[in-house]
Amino acid sequence: MSPPVRPDFKWLDVHQIRLQNDKVNLQGSFLDSAATGSQSNDQQQQQPWIPHEVEDLDETRLQTVEPYISAIMDPNSTSFERLFCPPASLDRYDGLRRNPPRTTPTRKDHTRRYFFALNLYQSAHILPRLLGSIIQAIRILGPEVCVLSIVGGRSDDGTTEILTTLRPHLEALGVKYYFGTSPIDPLEEGHDRITELANLRNLALDPLVRRPTQYASPDTIVIFLNDVAICPDDILELVYQYTLQQADMVCAMDWKDDGHVFYDSWVSRGINGDLFVEVPQSGSWDFVRNLFWNDPISKARLDAKLPIQVYACWNGATVFDAKPLFEADDNIRFRASYEHECYMGEPTLFCKDLWKNGRGRIAVIPSVNVGYSDESGRIVKRVQGYTSDNVDVFNTSNSDQSAEEEEDDSRTKIRNSTTATMIDWKTDPPGLVKCQPDWHHPSWVEWDEPAARDRKPFDWSGSGYFNAKKEDTRDE
Repeated sequence: MSPPVRPDFKWLDVHQIRLQNDKVNLQGSFLDSAATGSQSNDQQQQQPWIPHEVEDLDETRLQTVEPYISAIMDPNSTSFERLFCPPASLDRYDGLRRNPPRTTPTRKDHTRRYFFALNLYQSAHILPRLLGSIIQAIRILGPEVCVLSIVGGRSDDGTTEILTTLRPHLEALGVKYYFGTSPIDPLEEGHDRITELANLRNLALDPLVRRPTQYASPDTIVIFLNDVAICPDDILELVYQYTLQQADMVCAMDWKDDGHVFYDSWVSRGINGDLFVEVPQSGSWDFVRNLFWNDPISKARLDAKLPIQVYACWNGATVFDAKPLFEADDNIRFRASYEHECYMGEPTLFCKDLWKNGRGRIAVIPSVNVGYSDESGRIVKRVQGYTSDNVDVFNTSNSDQSAEEEEDDSRTKIRNSTTATMIDWKTDPPGLVKCQPDWHHPSWVEWDEPAARDRKPFDWSGSGYFNAKKEDTRDE
């Protein structure tokens, strides 16, 4: 029996949203006016929009959002027992605000250089910590240069109501905010999980890729976060290391259980092409705590909390250059595997496409460690350490550098702070990469897989690989 036919995915309608009397009012359908020719391109460029209309709000849940809004906007709020986060080092991260991550010729003021992207579902419990940390990081980076794009949907825990009500507070701060909901369910029966996750991630990037003249300066970076308990200095350290290492992409390390079990084990690959964790041919999970077990150099750097070049990562929090979304040969997007290509997660394939376009400076930053709840975050921080404990935040200045030089080039200031953490970048990917479509059928494939070079889309919904309602959740 052939797998069900999947409808073509299209970018969804665009609306201006206003919250009036606790109800969502959709105004000015962008596509409708464009189809009738009633607006010029310049007029369309001026119209605020989000990836998808917001679903109906629940009146009862709307009455419960105020403590969440207060906690998100106020770092001193005690409304929730969220993960404790220390204050971020202004000395270490101040250069990220004064000048762009990548120096370029003079540009228009207030170019939006930091694009935060998230997909959130049933996430009310983590919003005070997650969004609270994002807001604190934005205050340091500069609200006028930040965009926050969130795609939600299907939540019945107040997530949609909180994220909708948050709009005027973010606009008052000066942040450009996009929020919409989508009915896409990665675990819906008959659908391929990776295909749908890729669609959701692309929706979160939609305001950026559809309006590059407004949001894509030459140095724009994407800060893509999962529903993690993260601190402001975790976010800022990722941006800092991205800048310091002149990277194409950097990732945190995410953990679960007792803080020693690596979370994103299915997605990530070391620079030797293997999984981060040791999973033998039998699929046994007995050695899951053994990271970089066959790569002593990466293992030593992990133990020392030093940045490590890898083939692929995601790990709950990532920062990457926005340029490949526009300038790569094929305008890189999140996607599912092609026909005859190893079935991999959409972040793994995203990294693979970066390598194909000569952008293999991909690294994990072991000083940044996150969990997926406040309680898990406490365990992770206790075991793996806070970022401020893992880096010397009080010794980042270069006394030999003049104030004029610091103002001239913040990246130089950052890079001169230390040489111990610098990555000796490899320019070539590993020849072979571990193919792990599930935990019981591992193999090795050529990293660029010649059989899939025609890039023919394939419907994976009938493959059985980590699809809908999967029982084994170790690949999260």
